[in-house]
Amino acid sequence: MNMPTPPPYPEGHGLLKDKIVVITAAAGAGIGGATARRCLEEGAVVVISDAHERRLKESLAALADAHGAGRVAAQACDVTDESQVQALYDLAAERFGRIDVTVNNAGLGGTADLVDMADDQWNRVLDITLNGTMRCTRAALRLMTAQGGGGVIVNNASVIGWRAQKGQSHYAAAKAGVMALTRCVALEAAEHGVRVNAVSPSLAMHPHLAKVTSEELLAELTRREAFGRYAEPWEIANVIVFLASDYSSYMTGEVVSVSSQHP
Repeated sequence: MNMPTPPPYPEGHGLLKDKIVVITAAAGAGIGGATARRCLEEGAVVVISDAHERRLKESLAALADAHGAGRVAAQACDVTDESQVQALYDLAAERFGRIDVTVNNAGLGGTADLVDMADDQWNRVLDITLNGTMRCTRAALRLMTAQGGGGVIVNNASVIGWRAQKGQSHYAAAKAGVMALTRCVALEAAEHGVRVNAVSPSLAMHPHLAKVTSEELLAELTRREAFGRYAEPWEIANVIVFLASDYSSYMTGEVVSVSSQHP
């Protein structure tokens, strides 16, 4: 059976016109890269970051070529390193004067049953996926508060934070933590006019996922999707753009499922 085709790629409508957006793990063809492109297409100025410097440079060159060098900047950032996180936000603030939106996309998965999992495997997934999101959220909120309040933080969670899947205890725990972090920080940030929400994708196909997941598991997960296909990364990015925009002005502390998966 042929895979159903996704809908046409949407045009931009200026939803993020002149907003300064910081996006982690934005190099390459995954959700972060798609989010950078969609934000630029919606009129934003974008600062991309990634731990992989070569891919980051390639992504910067491609985005600058498509949207103009003055609308995109890049800063290497390993979200497990507090000094690198701070350098990312310092760059954005110094170059563009402020930040309006931060998208915390950095995360790490893997597959291992808990009985076979070493502490290092558990700790690395938690440190990148949960602690990294915390570090970036903290840095963004401090900056947004110092600039007088206002702004949006969007975190990338996962349906695995709600649903059980064998071999995913570390990733599920991290993503459930991202959901809880989102809800709690949203209450703290509201008094400063900052909104904090999260997306929770089910299955969005990109090259990195294909490398770390077996064909059999990907086929099984795809069969569970009501549309009979996986999501394109830009379909997740569309919802991130919505949460970053004024169209979601009364939403905070929410985790929005971007999924057609059924139990």
